Amino acid sequence: MNVGIIGLGLIGGSMAVDLRRRHFARTLLGVEAETVNAEAALRLGLVDRVVPLEECVRSCELLVLAIPVGAAIRLLPTLLDAVAGTRKVVIDVCSVKDCMCHAAEGHPGRGRYVATHPMAGTEYSGPWAAQPCLFDGRACIVCDPEGADPDALELVERLYDTLGMRLIRMGARAHDMHAAYVSHISHITSFALALTVLDKERDDKHIFDLASGGFSSTVRLAKSNADMWVPILDRNRDNVLRVIDTYLEKMGLFRDAIAAGDDDAIRALMEEANRIKRIIP
Repeated sequence: MNVGIIGLGLIGGSMAVDLRRRHFARTLLGVEAETVNAEAALRLGLVDRVVPLEECVRSCELLVLAIPVGAAIRLLPTLLDAVAGTRKVVIDVCSVKDCMCHAAEGHPGRGRYVATHPMAGTEYSGPWAAQPCLFDGRACIVCDPEGADPDALELVERLYDTLGMRLIRMGARAHDMHAAYVSHISHITSFALALTVLDKERDDKHIFDLASGGFSSTVRLAKSNADMWVPILDRNRDNVLRVIDTYLEKMGLFRDAIAAGDDDAIRALMEEANRIKRIIP
């Protein structure tokens, strides 16, 4: 089939790579507002052509909305206007889902929309970051699937099966709460740690000479693109604030135990945290 990718960054570009390699798409069309990104996507062979949105919608059976969530919310009703009453399918890949499902609620084209979140990515952005096999073995959340038509869901299942992902169905609100805990707080703490160390580096030029693999892995997410993450945190504000409050509470426990020189309390906190090994080997 003809697949349209709206937004040729890391996720949209990586999808394009594997949909072509694995023969899901006959033709890949891209929509990209940034001229530099559009030229790079063509040069890298991510898509066959970069076209205006109207041509992409007209020519494609499947439309992948892979732009930051703030822009995606604004564009989704326009896409649903175009596909209502057709067999075309629209999906998004945004990290916040309740606002996306709300934007589609009650629309005549709602059945042609499937809200998805492939849980994969890196700290890099743009078409240069696209890579094969990014999604293999990872989870993809399908949110509020009862709102989608059965044939639209079947197509999306085939899409993510092609990408090697396992599907989990979940309510959009539950998704946003869980995403705040397992993804959004990780980025916030990484940004905060980077700011902390950069402040110290102003006075001590050798601090980065001492940085080890542990520091690099912890601060890796601080390289993530602000244009993507600002709208995510804004649209998932309530959940994110609750997680930040819990995180600060746990940090306070460590601070108090360290300040008191209470080795037993420090050890108890660490051993409690070690239980994560049962979940994540």
